Amino acid sequence: MPGASLAYWHQGETHREVAGLLNLDTGVAATPDSLFQIGSVTKVWTTAQIMLLVEEGRLTLDTPVAEVLPEIGGGVLVRHLLSHTSGIDGDFFHDTGRGDDCLEKYVTAIASRPLTHPVGATHSYSNGAFSVAGRVVERVTGKVWDTALREQLIDPLGLTHTWTLPEDVIRFRAATGHLGDANEPTGVWGITRSNSPAGQICATAADLVRFGRAFVEPAVLSRASVQAMAEPQIELPGRVYGTHWGLGWILDTWDGTPVRLHGGNTIGQAAMLWVLPDQDVVVALLCNGGDTDGLIQAVAEQLFPALCGVRPPAPPRPPETPVAVEAGRHDGVYERTGARITVRDLRLTYESTGEYADLQSPLEFELVPAGDSVFLARRSGDRLWTKAVFHTLADGSPYLYFGVRSTPKIP
Repeated sequence: MPGASLAYWHQGETHREVAGLLNLDTGVAATPDSLFQIGSVTKVWTTAQIMLLVEEGRLTLDTPVAEVLPEIGGGVLVRHLLSHTSGIDGDFFHDTGRGDDCLEKYVTAIASRPLTHPVGATHSYSNGAFSVAGRVVERVTGKVWDTALREQLIDPLGLTHTWTLPEDVIRFRAATGHLGDANEPTGVWGITRSNSPAGQICATAADLVRFGRAFVEPAVLSRASVQAMAEPQIELPGRVYGTHWGLGWILDTWDGTPVRLHGGNTIGQAAMLWVLPDQDVVVALLCNGGDTDGLIQAVAEQLFPALCGVRPPAPPRPPETPVAVEAGRHDGVYERTGARITVRDLRLTYESTGEYADLQSPLEFELVPAGDSVFLARRSGDRLWTKAVFHTLADGSPYLYFGVRSTPKIP
């Protein structure tokens, strides 16, 4: 692993640890004030922006998005955007330029695309929905998303090392992502600006911890809004990564303790933010390549028992006694924008087909039955297993839930 930065809030103090390099080509060392891309942890920030507008009475969670953005129809409500239940195309990484009108153009483009699933029918992680949410912020506030973010959250929280635009980030020590087994520095530094509300914030681990503390002792949002974000909106198929999704947050329970968490992945960088409000513990981990999933799991397993005596759930493992399932029952091709997944003979092949397809070769996973519709999946050489859940919507449509996304089966 090239480099990593860890910060945690415990017993009234912020602690910082850092190791490795920001870029293997340049040899620049990671330091506590280095900025990393926090990726999809950004979605919690965008959700908080919406909640501030709700507090001001400028919209509600049940406001039809079409009332703010007429392009978005189909009965999508604001809460659908924030809970990944809108059905809006999840991985439409459409580059609409660097201008301040990038989100406006993005919404126009995504509005013409079909929904992945009927509104509210299931959970499917949607970057696109959060770009739409960012555009809602723009329309309601009359300000560019980046400016609104700074005025609503960054400045009020006193964050000095949190930025969204590359021209600001380069004024600081900033991490470069690394890809592949050889940890090659990536030639593409970040995602498009049109997807910024879904994943473009860059910050230090300490700034991310300060943001997380605002959900332990409310500093910007009201207690009612903090609690609303932690209310379950939908149960996750197979309870992957948590039991439910709230508004912005993944929700879980560890040893009876409520946990709010969110991870992030960009191009060769990864992040994780954990908030345990009852324990007054917040932990942020940022890294820039290598076995990021393994590091995140190892930190959780070792740090939380030491800090507060709480243990995260053990990662899934194949059952000791093999589970018999009907051969070929779930075989077929599952496809959505950005991904084509082929299931055949207890093998899963994941092909990226979107704008970043050339950065990732097809991924091959072994499948091990853990139940009639729940399988464990692992790539050769990986330590950790993940879940692949085959499920059916109320209308009978078959879907595969993998990587927290629901993908329809192609007839």
